[in-house]
Amino acid sequence: MLQNGTMTRVILRSVEPAAEPGLARALLAVQRQAYAKEADLIQDDRIPPLHEDLDALRSAPLLWVAAFDDEELLGAVAWTEEGSVVDVDRLVVAGTVHRRGVGTRLVTDVLRRADWRTTTVSTGRANVPARRLYERLGFGLVGDREVLPGLWVTDYAYVPALHGRHHGP
Repeated sequence: MLQNGTMTRVILRSVEPAAEPGLARALLAVQRQAYAKEADLIQDDRIPPLHEDLDALRSAPLLWVAAFDDEELLGAVAWTEEGSVVDVDRLVVAGTVHRRGVGTRLVTDVLRRADWRTTTVSTGRANVPARRLYERLGFGLVGDREVLPGLWVTDYAYVPALHGRHHGP
């Protein structure tokens, strides 16, 4: 899986947690691990996906792409699409492969699928690694907002026209 600190082979594929029980369990484990790490970073555990159970994960109305090395789940990204906006709902990466390009590959895949549409994402304001990832990929800062008393998130948007992607539907 890892060679010289980088991923040797990562396969991305669309997945449906509702139709793949084993994958859903593995995804829930990676999600809990990833959001526990974010909770530590932002000093707040009131992150809804951190407390999600298997049924809620499987029934969430999201589109998913997962990253694998052979059969091992390395991470996943989930999003919604509404008109001309794609909203990244969650990005989770296994702790064993943090900062090894898996998150970048997953978000880049969503941007490719979004094509001409604006892509939005929110992350904990104090989650510096996630903020750097989105900024490095060209997401522009929209602003901060308090979603619960004392819980702040930072919103970003990727506007394809600002990156030379002008084709439409």
